[in-house]
Amino acid sequence: MIDSHCHLDFTVFDDDRASLLNRCAQLGVQRILIPGTQPKSWPALMALADDYPQLDIAIGIHPWMIADAPAERDESLEAMQLALSQSHEAVVAVGETGLDFSIAQATDIQQQMLLAHMTLAAAHKLPLILHHRKSHNALIQMLTQQKWQWGGVIHAFSGSWHEATTYLDLGFKLGLGGTVTYPRAHKTREVVKRLPLDGWLLETDAPDMPVCGRQGQRNSPEYLPEIAAVVAELQGCELEKITQASEQNYYQLFGKIRS
Repeated sequence: MIDSHCHLDFTVFDDDRASLLNRCAQLGVQRILIPGTQPKSWPALMALADDYPQLDIAIGIHPWMIADAPAERDESLEAMQLALSQSHEAVVAVGETGLDFSIAQATDIQQQMLLAHMTLAAAHKLPLILHHRKSHNALIQMLTQQKWQWGGVIHAFSGSWHEATTYLDLGFKLGLGGTVTYPRAHKTREVVKRLPLDGWLLETDAPDMPVCGRQGQRNSPEYLPEIAAVVAELQGCELEKITQASEQNYYQLFGKIRS
């Protein structure tokens, strides 16, 4: 299994990161992708990837981390261009970027930043990791207008079947995480039941998005098997088929394992 979205660089993991990765390996979680959220975190991401070859990383600026001052935004984009130009072998995507229309940051600024991410990702032929909240229509419009062709993942997907199939048609895969483990998440679980086997990735978003029964606890990539078991149940297939598909889908999108 592969956790395609886990913020393992956050300080909440500082005390037990190495032992956690050992536990993950014992549970069959053999690879983890850490998305970047802000420029100051990228050097630490690269250092982690150097220390742990089972980690992949992405370079990006989360919508919540967009600077208010235009000069600071320009500096952050210049830093991202520099980080990507270093061609670190662990960098497999651009993100976490996207659109979040539930926060105070102006929507036009968010869209400008997303467009800048898309431009840099296209220059390096990298897929996108996209955050969304109340923004599916705007995301789909931008991806369509830009004729995006490098694919990506819609992190923590919770949209409708129509939105799901639209993203799939645009070359994206849907990130399935803790939300699918909650019986009350009827809409999302119904979408998962209908998804093609090659249309999704497993993720935890740890330390956030806890699985059902672990509310109030630090989420962890070691709980990925619990998400995989629910996806297997919803798709009506054996768990082994789900774990194999999670790996195949990951490598199809993000490339082959690095040495």
